Amino acid sequence: MLAGSRGTMLLAVALLCGCGGAGLAQAAGVQESEAAKQAMALEQQGRFAEAAESWRAIAEKDSRDATAFASLGLDLARQVKYPEAVAAYEKALRLNPHIPGLQLDLGLALFKQGKLDEAIAPLKLAVAAAPGNAQAGILLGMSYYGTSQYAAAVPYLRTAVERAPENVEMRGVLAQSCLHAKEYNCVLEQYKQILAVNPESAQAHVLAGEALDGMNRTVDAIAELEAAEKVAPTEPNVHFGLGYLLWKEHRYQEAEPEFKAEIENEPVHAQALAYLGDTEIKLEHAAEAEADLRRAVHQAGAIPLAWLDLGIVLAGEGKNDEAAADFEQAIAMDPSGVDAHWRLARLYQAMGKTDAARAEVAKARALHEKEDKSLVQRMTPVTSAQPK
Repeated sequence: MLAGSRGTMLLAVALLCGCGGAGLAQAAGVQESEAAKQAMALEQQGRFAEAAESWRAIAEKDSRDATAFASLGLDLARQVKYPEAVAAYEKALRLNPHIPGLQLDLGLALFKQGKLDEAIAPLKLAVAAAPGNAQAGILLGMSYYGTSQYAAAVPYLRTAVERAPENVEMRGVLAQSCLHAKEYNCVLEQYKQILAVNPESAQAHVLAGEALDGMNRTVDAIAELEAAEKVAPTEPNVHFGLGYLLWKEHRYQEAEPEFKAEIENEPVHAQALAYLGDTEIKLEHAAEAEADLRRAVHQAGAIPLAWLDLGIVLAGEGKNDEAAADFEQAIAMDPSGVDAHWRLARLYQAMGKTDAARAEVAKARALHEKEDKSLVQRMTPVTSAQPK
């Protein structure tokens, strides 16, 4: 996934539905008391802080007035006081869960705080209550997307795109969701539609490349990444993605400059440094590999390959203790790494640590060879503390 995709998500929402306060909580009707009339008049004048205080006073006089709490929440949300708005909405829901639009207002307030996990439940209820409500469907789809529940997001995002086919940003989010859900034909369809609107879209070429790689059409994927590179040579991850696909195809001479180009754009790109080091090992450039791998292991998001390869280089130089420590680190990060276990076993044997060597051999034999990770997995930023 390209950097900034979460920003694209929010932009797509804003472009398609505006996603301001829904204002539906008052649809249940407010008793025409003088205080309520005054509060609504203040709202019509855009004096939301004063309106909120009026609703608060009404709610304090009658703690069972659900509409007053719902209206208070809405005016607090209009002031971007989302935590307070959520508390007011939740109070209103406890009093009367059937106020039209209230679940949507609550979901929106949670969404705008980035609490996407919490937003899903009220948004699901909002969609169930009003299946044709475009805003509720978009917010639910985006919440699923933002919490990496891609398969769940797809139908809602697809409906959003059908309602606004000109929204290229939303198509990009749908394509990314389809990609992670392994619905590759969906990705390629969105790719065509995006390019029809914007023939210079690097993102569309990258998405197509990731999908084609997932379909084991690596040569076609390479062509798409090459197209993305021509359109946007400084786009984050484009050079790395192309380099990784070339690396997969054992085209190391071509992969090396791509990794270097990515590092030129982003000097702390942990994966590009690791794969550059690995490529340099394969090209028998040991000194260059050691330098790049030493940089790689000190970057945030460093991957096990960097420690494994650094261990290989150091073992070749006879620096056994350092090499063993690097192999052990690679194993700690990825216990299923067969190659690290084998290499550590061989190194222990050479160091005279027979029992330790035997233990590593047993671990290696018990493991199945890991499948190669797809391009989309490589290009998705690591969010956990330890790379996977």
